[in-house]
Amino acid sequence: MTPNSVAPAPIDYDEVYLPAEDTFLLLRAAISEARPEDRVLEIGCGSGLISQELRPRVAFLLATDINPHAARAARARGVEVIRADLFAGIKGRFDLVLFNAPYLPTQPEERTGHWIDRALDGGESGRETVDRFIADLSGHMEPGGRALLLISSLTGLSEVQEAVAAAGLWADVVAEEGCFFERLYVLRLGTIGSSF
Repeated sequence: MTPNSVAPAPIDYDEVYLPAEDTFLLLRAAISEARPEDRVLEIGCGSGLISQELRPRVAFLLATDINPHAARAARARGVEVIRADLFAGIKGRFDLVLFNAPYLPTQPEERTGHWIDRALDGGESGRETVDRFIADLSGHMEPGGRALLLISSLTGLSEVQEAVAAAGLWADVVAEEGCFFERLYVLRLGTIGSSF
């Protein structure tokens, strides 16, 4: 290190959502969905595992996370990542958008104030971040583009499907798995009139 260089900020892995059942379910769905010519955006990449595994299979991949520790963890895996809140500051459109959303219904008193909250806290309904993602999604997809969104039965599958329809999109469940006290779903989203 030169005298004027700055040591990289440390990664606090206690603040990073580490791969779990939902991560692996979305990873399997993403590998099945991805095409070699795809330009891919992963929102909320956490540790970067999905982006790391998917990158060699697609033409281009960019990952984001609002959490600085997660962004550094993903970067340490060789993932091109920027810090962003969902689509904030993201220009361009993508063929495939991935999001393992924070989906746990969370009361204000349950929040710790730590960065890890951003990976878990879906607001009181469990859908606050999911709804924001759905509202902005179509402006970031190429014509015929698609998205994979991971949610939980705790989030409310029918309520999410209603939000998707209200945004002028469609959604199909393409993967699901029982897990402890919930059922995990991967929804494949697209614009009305597009087919795959």
